[in-house]
Amino acid sequence: MSAPSGATPHSSPSTPSRRQLLARTGAVGAGIAFTGALGELFAGTAAAHSPGKGGYGPLVPDPKGLLDLPKGFRYKVLSREGEPLRSGEGPVPSNCDGMTALPGRHGQVHLVRNHENRADGRVPVPVIDGLTYDPMGKGGCTALTLDRHGEVRTERVGIAGTAVNCAGGPTPWGTWLTCEETEDKAGTNGYTKDHGFIFEVDPVDPHRSGAVPLTAMGRFQHEAIAIDPRRGIVYETEDAFEKPFGLFYRFLPEKPHGGLGSLRAGGTLQAMRVPGVPDLSAVQETGTVFKHIEWVDVPDPLATATPIRFQDFGAGGITHAQKLEGCYWGGSCVYFVSSFAHSDEGSAADHYGQVWRYDPSRRTLTLVIVFGPDTDVQLPGESPDNICLAPSGGLMVCEDGEGGQHVFGLTRKGEVYPMARGRQNIGTPEEPEWGEFAGVTFAPDHKTMFVNVYTPGTTFAVTGPF
Repeated sequence: MSAPSGATPHSSPSTPSRRQLLARTGAVGAGIAFTGALGELFAGTAAAHSPGKGGYGPLVPDPKGLLDLPKGFRYKVLSREGEPLRSGEGPVPSNCDGMTALPGRHGQVHLVRNHENRADGRVPVPVIDGLTYDPMGKGGCTALTLDRHGEVRTERVGIAGTAVNCAGGPTPWGTWLTCEETEDKAGTNGYTKDHGFIFEVDPVDPHRSGAVPLTAMGRFQHEAIAIDPRRGIVYETEDAFEKPFGLFYRFLPEKPHGGLGSLRAGGTLQAMRVPGVPDLSAVQETGTVFKHIEWVDVPDPLATATPIRFQDFGAGGITHAQKLEGCYWGGSCVYFVSSFAHSDEGSAADHYGQVWRYDPSRRTLTLVIVFGPDTDVQLPGESPDNICLAPSGGLMVCEDGEGGQHVFGLTRKGEVYPMARGRQNIGTPEEPEWGEFAGVTFAPDHKTMFVNVYTPGTTFAVTGPF
């Protein structure tokens, strides 16, 4: 996900830029350092045959100048920014971001794709009756349906009139929860309604879900969600850009496992308190376990006067963390990611990424992974963002930084390999630039990888010997 307008990378000639974990791709390999139990990243997944050393081999230059892949892999462009939506509702919106692939009938796959448009979005999501929250919002989602042969059959607006739709997460009942990564209120940037909510999108019939904010789940700079499939609890991350940084939340729905629309019934929003730890970045040693984690009711989930992270949580305070982004359920626990922390931006300490595990049965929080650059890290290869579990049993990681942009694979043994490189130059021949990758996800049968390029908005389907 791109930083807000005016944000600048934190880098210098002698230090790697923010979240810089991966480096030296292609012929010279990739450098990354892990501290902790790497297997925790793949909790709840079955072991599978991983690609060999070096991954699937070197990337082969694409003669069409769109996407470099290893030999034996091929891609199909499903959708491109500015082209007509197959529904005829308008052009394909810009800023393609988080995405999910949900199973449909007769082998169909439903893709739901976020568009992280701000008030100045290049190509806004078309305003559609019954699907628009705020007609001045430029963001939203589009929904594509692919047949069992991978051909696009439908492409239409899933929700419109939202803002800065960054990531989100799928529900157990086959919908997508899209998250607004903003706190803008009505009257700001031309908006006619408050923003900073989660919305549910039904990929089969978007009019069934409509454009209803799930207000009880809080109004803040949402990033991602993960749902406990047994208890129905929804965990939420907050990617706040300025100190005090974001919180880690849980939402206790009144109707857990209720299906489409059930989250509108409300519930209780709580924030995590780690007793004695106001800032997670201060914790540096992997394996550190905190017991008796507390959950504190949010005083004002709608943040009518004060953003939630500024609110008074009582004598014990509340626990913050910089760049809370990814969130997923694995095994019997929820995992969430702090992508980086910088003390000169207000964090208690510096790190290049942490993965935390919360065990709801034991009420424990454990720091399981700390990322760090290997020695002498060079560009390109920085700022991992969206991640997903891969058919090999490892991970696929989208790059969001400077220089060349890649999708990287990560094996269970901690080996990093290039899976794809973007070739669409959005700069100049003298000073080339490439759009970040986002929304990587796999089809339910694990045979196709779907991924977006943020700019120019492009959705790819990649097939091959996964």
